[in-house]
Amino acid sequence: MDLSYYLFMKHELSLIVVFLLLIIYDLFASDKAKKGYYPFACVVFLIHTVACFFFRDDAEAFHGMYVTGPAFYTIKNILNIGVFLIFLQANQWLSKPDAIVKRGEFFMLTVLTLFGMYLMISAGHFLLFYIGLETASLPIAALVAFNKAKRESAEAGAKYMFNAIFSSAVMIFGLSFLYGSAGTLYFTDIAANLYAGPLMIMAMIFTATGLFFKISLVPFHMWAPDTYQGAPTNVTLYLSTISKGAAVFALMMILYKVFPALSGTWHAILWILILVTITIGNLFALRQNNMKRFLAYSSVSQAGFIMLGLFSGTKLGMAATIFYIFVYIFSNLAAFGIVSVIEDRTGKLNMSDYNGLYKTNPKLTWAMTIAMFSLGGIPFTAGFFSKMFVFMAAMEDGSTASIVLVVLAFLNTIISLYYYLLVVKAMFINKNNNPIEKVKSDGYMKASLILSMAGILLIGIISCFYKYIDNISFGIF
Repeated sequence: MDLSYYLFMKHELSLIVVFLLLIIYDLFASDKAKKGYYPFACVVFLIHTVACFFFRDDAEAFHGMYVTGPAFYTIKNILNIGVFLIFLQANQWLSKPDAIVKRGEFFMLTVLTLFGMYLMISAGHFLLFYIGLETASLPIAALVAFNKAKRESAEAGAKYMFNAIFSSAVMIFGLSFLYGSAGTLYFTDIAANLYAGPLMIMAMIFTATGLFFKISLVPFHMWAPDTYQGAPTNVTLYLSTISKGAAVFALMMILYKVFPALSGTWHAILWILILVTITIGNLFALRQNNMKRFLAYSSVSQAGFIMLGLFSGTKLGMAATIFYIFVYIFSNLAAFGIVSVIEDRTGKLNMSDYNGLYKTNPKLTWAMTIAMFSLGGIPFTAGFFSKMFVFMAAMEDGSTASIVLVVLAFLNTIISLYYYLLVVKAMFINKNNNPIEKVKSDGYMKASLILSMAGILLIGIISCFYKYIDNISFGIF
């Protein structure tokens, strides 16, 4: 083994340095010095995020087990931006007496699970992919149960763990079929030996199903609402954006690289899953009053829209998928950030509590409105263009099945727009004699919300000047 291969893993090595700095600071700093742990962690991760934009290797390492290139480091950079904004939003929660003593654990577990996602994204071999998957999953279970004094958090952690174990077992079952049929776990070698037989089809279904759980596609979504509701809001945000984005990209790489010969089969499966996921997510979101469960079912529906880009199986679809993930992170960060502010200050989580919010908190109301508009796909927010681009990608081949799927997905956007506007209606129109009092957020939260709003609006404005997603694909293909 050539040790120079490690030099191609610059993103991973940089993140390990961040992890080591965080753990050394937490272990050896005095009690007085630990008061500066939070800004230190944010600054160190910001340096890592900025530095990663200069890491542009395009190579294979360890005989093809590790792969990097423009698409890979682009999605890693997007995840870094999302994690940094989540760190900014976590200060209010981590300043509470029941969480402040565990502040270091939050940052270290989050960085560790991000490291696992890096390995998933760059894997060219299913052994490395599975190691990354488990490295990402286990710390998340601890984060979900972070508020162990609260029954809901402990219950959410247990549910997530059981589902993670089950989805992992299903994937391992599929990988055993793959190895038995192809005699290898390298992506490229499996693709070269692939044949459209029942065993290979079964292997593909089981392998992909393990990731369907992570993405929370229907019917593999049942863990999401309870876990999202019980977990700390910042952890919920991490699950609904960063974890989902990494899993979508990993699934895209597996379908495109390993199973191109079975594209007809996985196209048919995705057609059904996309339609069912968008529809079920929308219908259940309509029934929710708790804001975290509302956004949980919203994220289920959004997962269906993200998968529209994968459905095409083309370069355009890959670019549209990555663009959608980028926009979705900003939109969801803004929505969950406002929910987090109000929950931390008032303990209120029901949509009815937001009635008349504009009277007392106009800035938060406008920020939530822009987030809802973006998630709903209203022109000319970034969310409008992300949906338009995945629709364009899904219809690229011009087949009847693609057109029907896009039409049905478009009709579903009307349903989603309705329930997103319910939140806007509650804040601006619904009367409330006792609205939520004036809520003050700290500087870190304000910075995160401002950056999220800037992302939504600026990406929307920039996208107006481009006719095709190929022009704004970040140069990744």
